[in-house]
Amino acid sequence: MNEATRFIHTLGADPLTGAISVPIYQTSTFVQEAPGINRGFDYSRSNNPTRRQLEKLLAELENGCAGFAFSSGLAAIDSVLKTLSSGDEILAVEDIYGGSFRMFEHVYRKFGIRIRYVDTQEPANVFDHINAKTKLVWLETPTNPTLKITDIESISLIAKEYGALVVVDNTFLSPYLQKPLDLGADIVVHSATKYLAGHSDVIAGAVIVKDEELAEKIKFHQNASGAVLGPFDSWLTIRGIQTLPLRITKQCENAKKVAEFLHGHPLVKNVYYPGLEGHKNHKVAKRQQRDFGGVVSFDFKEDLHEHGRRFVCSTKYFQLAESLGGLKSLICHPTDMTHKSTPVEIKRKVGVTDSLIRLSLGIEDADDLILDLKQAFEVVEQHKKSVLASR
Repeated sequence: MNEATRFIHTLGADPLTGAISVPIYQTSTFVQEAPGINRGFDYSRSNNPTRRQLEKLLAELENGCAGFAFSSGLAAIDSVLKTLSSGDEILAVEDIYGGSFRMFEHVYRKFGIRIRYVDTQEPANVFDHINAKTKLVWLETPTNPTLKITDIESISLIAKEYGALVVVDNTFLSPYLQKPLDLGADIVVHSATKYLAGHSDVIAGAVIVKDEELAEKIKFHQNASGAVLGPFDSWLTIRGIQTLPLRITKQCENAKKVAEFLHGHPLVKNVYYPGLEGHKNHKVAKRQQRDFGGVVSFDFKEDLHEHGRRFVCSTKYFQLAESLGGLKSLICHPTDMTHKSTPVEIKRKVGVTDSLIRLSLGIEDADDLILDLKQAFEVVEQHKKSVLASR
């Protein structure tokens, strides 16, 4: 079956009624035939028919043995971290999502979990820092917001030698563009809010695992902690997933055109997009991904905070907002938004400059989006001229 067809036909019609759309079981509890005797459901925190269909779909699309849906991406990440014990270590990608960094540093470190950060673009860095206490190797590929790529297969081989599990945050690509479990990873996490749901109308998270032992652990923590996805949000996420191949194909197409436009602009210093042949990790991305994604970042030759702020406040079609992966194009100034809580020295180390801009390409016409960026550059240029004239 073609991959795009799998996204639509994995679930099929409802076996009870023949409904072509998954029913929404908006209920908190289920009537039992006798104490402990039920039809597979007793309480919606533990299990819900709509959520179960979403979890089945997630597992199928990531080629895992089980999937789990959570109330947010961070709730999904939290469920994985709960498998650790005091004294365990995480070896994490240094260019990590700000929310993951906050959870690692301000929630789990005080419980005796040690976290070390390395540049995972080079597998040798992982080899040099991994040890017997390392239980999780935490990857994001591409990273947020500088779109660095990690060779999942190479890192997984290293981790296996030490008995560590490899976790890949696959939010930026989705299972349509990249399948980390097929490349050797053990656990995949998603902020399903982004490309999976895809319409900027739901907050959701997902965990997909490779084997039954991991599935039992995640299921226990999902039920024990209770941060589950509700029936209606599960339905919205299923609906979004079914159109993902169409959406993300157009978003990738738009991202390539925008990246090429930015690459030749006189005000731009760096363009971060793995689809450009000059990107440091282009060959790795080409090998392990179907396409290069719908996010592009860039910064200015004059790395001025004012340039970044003025630019993001001047676009018309690119809406200034957190998040990514939706139908509408979004623009973000990471140093003031997604990475505001990240210490300055860490931001500088991983490439989050004062003028860095992150673009999440939607499904609009690419020519309109490029014209929008052109006029925003003109606003910055006019401001520069007015400042020089006033001196």
